Amino acid sequence: MILHVVSSSLSKLTKLFEAIAANPKAVRFVDACKAVEALGFVHKGGAGSHRAFARPGESMLLNFQNRNGHVPPYQARQLIAMIEKYGDDQ
Repeated sequence: MILHVVSSSLSKLTKLFEAIAANPKAVRFVDACKAVEALGFVHKGGAGSHRAFARPGESMLLNFQNRNGHVPPYQARQLIAMIEKYGDDQ
């Protein structure tokens, strides 16, 4: 039973990563936040519509802006770069 739950979570995460990479212009803010936390980034702050995330050992910080429920495409591309870098660790 536990193996099934872990397997199910991994497949959901893989699907999320694939969806983000497939369409950077339509990444939902909540999905970006879920994905970056799954990559080991920690919420470091942010006010209003902004969220900032950092990962120990990674010099790049990720900032997401909530624009009508989505992140801007350039922020999605930054997230995709981190998925490519750390996604296999999951």
